[in-house]
Amino acid sequence: MWHRHRQSKRGGSVAIIGLAILLTVSAACGRDAEPVETLAPAETAPPVIVAQDSAPPPSLTTSAAPLQTLSVLPSLSDMVERAKHSVVSIAVESVARGAFFDFTDDSTGSGIIVRPDGYILTNRHVVQDATKIMVGLPDGRTFEATVVGRDQLTDLTVLKIEADNLDAATFADSDMLRAGDWVVAMGHALDLKGGPSVTLGIVSARGRTVETTQGSLFDMIQTDAAINDGNSGGPLVNLNGNVVGVNTAMLRQAQGIGFAVSSEVARRIADSLIERGRVVRPLIGLTGADLTVSRANDLNLDSANGIITTNMSRSGPAYKAGIRVGDVITHIDGAPTADMAKFLTVLWTYDVGDIVEIQYVSDDGKHVTSVNLVERPGD
Repeated sequence: MWHRHRQSKRGGSVAIIGLAILLTVSAACGRDAEPVETLAPAETAPPVIVAQDSAPPPSLTTSAAPLQTLSVLPSLSDMVERAKHSVVSIAVESVARGAFFDFTDDSTGSGIIVRPDGYILTNRHVVQDATKIMVGLPDGRTFEATVVGRDQLTDLTVLKIEADNLDAATFADSDMLRAGDWVVAMGHALDLKGGPSVTLGIVSARGRTVETTQGSLFDMIQTDAAINDGNSGGPLVNLNGNVVGVNTAMLRQAQGIGFAVSSEVARRIADSLIERGRVVRPLIGLTGADLTVSRANDLNLDSANGIITTNMSRSGPAYKAGIRVGDVITHIDGAPTADMAKFLTVLWTYDVGDIVEIQYVSDDGKHVTSVNLVERPGD
């Protein structure tokens, strides 16, 4: 089961990954030893020397890639020191309803300072049903927070504390991320003392759709940087310390699988919540599902890329433009909509009032129509 992870007062597990490199030095020769290019060791490690008294055996000449083409990450301590000043802890008090009594439940999470005047971005599920929210700053001060606005579709919430001159995070363009890029997850995992925890990993995939206990999350970044209870709402940063995502979900029964809301989505949501108290999204007036192979065959399509409309409002923009249940939408303004995640990602880049060109396929062939987007009601 997928879990969004607000940390309750429970135990956790810590995984430690070690890398050991064994170097063998032969001292039985009469020649002087010569240095050989190798992976750069830690700055405090002694230089690595390998003696060469004869040609290497044939088996050593067939390695897939020479060591000198690889590199080792330098220490990330300076970057972490800078980035951690925008990471806060969040303590939540809520009321759990029992059969005869109500119980106070305490839980924790993380957040990101997004504006110097006290605006904090975190996950919606971290502060859901909260009766009291306390934010702990990196300098040790604590403030009670109020909810500015929340967005169910992205599981994001903005909080406000009465503080000024805070170190706001810098957001990077997550659209530039590629699978294999290094990233660092930061947050107050397991509610441990001593500042935020830091874990290193890579971007495992982009554009993931994640089914959680509270609904679907679209266009997520998958990473193997360890995300644990209490990390929710903390930043996923690149090696420059800039935010590329917001840690949101993990798969408990797997290892090395966590998910973050992309920074491009999070930045737009945060701005909208701060300025309006809600997210203004365009509404097209339909719901859909990923196209199946059988439906693609029925329509004589070359591939199963597209979304099939499953439900429509007769008063909605798409219905007025001629689209019907069972039709397959393949493009918005020329951008392919291979699945629902891509369809929504493209759709939400437009503003209310924009007119978009929709390419779709019906039983009688291919069509192009224009749809005037209207405002989507807030949640």
